Amino acid sequence: MPSSTSSSEPSAGAVIAAAEAPYERALPALPIAQIALLAIVSFLLAMAGWEAYWRAQGGVPGYRNSDGLYAIQRRRIDEGEGGALVAIGSSRLMFDLQLDVWQRLSGVRPIQLSLEGTSAMPILEDLADDPDFTGTLLVGVTPGLFFSGRGLRGNVPEYTRRETPAQRASQWLSMHGLENRFAWYEPDFALFTGIERLDWPRRAGVERYIDVPKVSVTTSTDRNHRMWTRLEQDPDYARLVQRVWTQRQPRGPPTAEQQARIAAEIEREIERAVAAVAKLRARGVRVVFVRAPSDGEVLAGEQRRYPRATTWDVLLARTGAPGIHFEDHPDMQGLWLPEWSHLAGADADRWTAALYRAYVALPDAQD
Repeated sequence: MPSSTSSSEPSAGAVIAAAEAPYERALPALPIAQIALLAIVSFLLAMAGWEAYWRAQGGVPGYRNSDGLYAIQRRRIDEGEGGALVAIGSSRLMFDLQLDVWQRLSGVRPIQLSLEGTSAMPILEDLADDPDFTGTLLVGVTPGLFFSGRGLRGNVPEYTRRETPAQRASQWLSMHGLENRFAWYEPDFALFTGIERLDWPRRAGVERYIDVPKVSVTTSTDRNHRMWTRLEQDPDYARLVQRVWTQRQPRGPPTAEQQARIAAEIEREIERAVAAVAKLRARGVRVVFVRAPSDGEVLAGEQRRYPRATTWDVLLARTGAPGIHFEDHPDMQGLWLPEWSHLAGADADRWTAALYRAYVALPDAQD
């Protein structure tokens, strides 16, 4: 009990001094070196397990089809290879055209500038405006993309022009350090991507939209692509990709309103092609349009909405450029497209050889 001369409570000065004193927490003595070693070993074991898992699923190391990888190939034209044979288009010409086969037959290895899910038009116009390009151009025509102007990666030409030194260095390090060594480095094999693609319970009346899963492997730094073998070996996986291609595709013929919109898009894109081809031909560039194979419901949908008579035939007539359509060549028939839109590996080799034969048979063809 406090007396009249003393108190058990601390003075104000003592409280302030205690508040200003630094707080020190005693750390227990730990074997830091051993803990660090355990963390590193645990990390390496986890990564090894993740790598083994994807290898067991058919995953193989391959290069990332990044904007930076595209930019490397695009710059070749402005750095002395302006007279090259260049391929542009969407994923069909990118996956189906095998650079090794074409090189073996012709002695020339094309520069591959196609982009998946993207109309060839942005690249066609980019090359039309580049006076350094004076070679030959193979233009892939995927009807639903080319004649609508749609594209996932239409901004890549702009990226190429604005790519920074840091971005170039990052691309080089990734390409030469990780991409061709580890299967797990594939973006499609990321943990959260896998979680999103699990077959989660669905609410009644809600249709689930499926993102495009892995379809190809980029086998070389100059962007040669080949179908992922899992599509050839796993029918369930092939059916999954078929669902992706057809999930938003109307089953019946287009309505009058849809027909009018589609017709306007077709006219707009053909006009763009006519202008670009005129620029290219004015400086001696040879342009050849290419219609790669499709099959199943994908082909049926393309025939309903983009009939050849109102798209492909008009494109060739108005641009004055020659074209190679898979339906016109017996040696391009009977090929296997596991998911209806891209050729299996061995059939891509056969189609590339058939494409080369058709190309050299064109009037005034040149390598």
